[in-house]
Amino acid sequence: MSSYGKFAYVYDELMADMPYPDWLTFAETAWGMYGKPRTVAELGCGTGSITIPLAAAGYHMTGIDLSSDMLSVAQQKMERHPQGRRFLREGSVRWIRQDMKEWELPEPVDAVISFCDCLNYVLEEQDIQAVLARTYAGLKDGGTFLFDVHHPNTLLRYEEEQPFVLDEPAVSYIWTCELDVPRREIEHHLSIFAREESGSGLYRRFEETHIQRAYDPQWLTDELYKAGFSLVKTYADFEWIPADDSAQRLFYVAVK
Repeated sequence: MSSYGKFAYVYDELMADMPYPDWLTFAETAWGMYGKPRTVAELGCGTGSITIPLAAAGYHMTGIDLSSDMLSVAQQKMERHPQGRRFLREGSVRWIRQDMKEWELPEPVDAVISFCDCLNYVLEEQDIQAVLARTYAGLKDGGTFLFDVHHPNTLLRYEEEQPFVLDEPAVSYIWTCELDVPRREIEHHLSIFAREESGSGLYRRFEETHIQRAYDPQWLTDELYKAGFSLVKTYADFEWIPADDSAQRLFYVAVK
């Protein structure tokens, strides 16, 4: 998985239309059903667009990401937040650079989340198994693991519908895809044009390549049970309805 870099500093502009409120609502609804946590770890927290609102809602958050640049942006966002001083004073938000395959905290947490298809960036089955095992070990008894992934059919739609183009005043991109059908693996190529902050009106161009792999939904369920989870439910597209092959995004709720 790419550790990002320049991408981290334009990430929020590129992702401005992402349904972050829907992820927050899904988490709150799940916790209302399976137990409200106090401590939450987010795997693949990125720039903190989910971590920080959950901290503002009163949860003690640990944001975990492989990219130091992403975590730097997240820290800056936290400090600018209206409750940033409270977060710093209470220590209710912490940022840790770790690989989600090997993540570990000094104490177990009540809940773990990983949204925005982060697990699709884990490209080998044994590494998915490692994430699930580490997450099970990092949870308290009765804790919940909430995550979402692309359905394999979503990768097919990406290839069919490409190229994608964004044209905004501050940042633009051209995005193409290459799909490896047998592996259910897609390679995203982005040419990004970001406006310089100097006021010169010039743009800098840089290239990004990101690879994602989709996994059989039943295989993921089976692996969660093998990891030790006692209850696993799968839902579709932010809705509390059972997932089938028409789903674009699969949501998993696993209880330790």
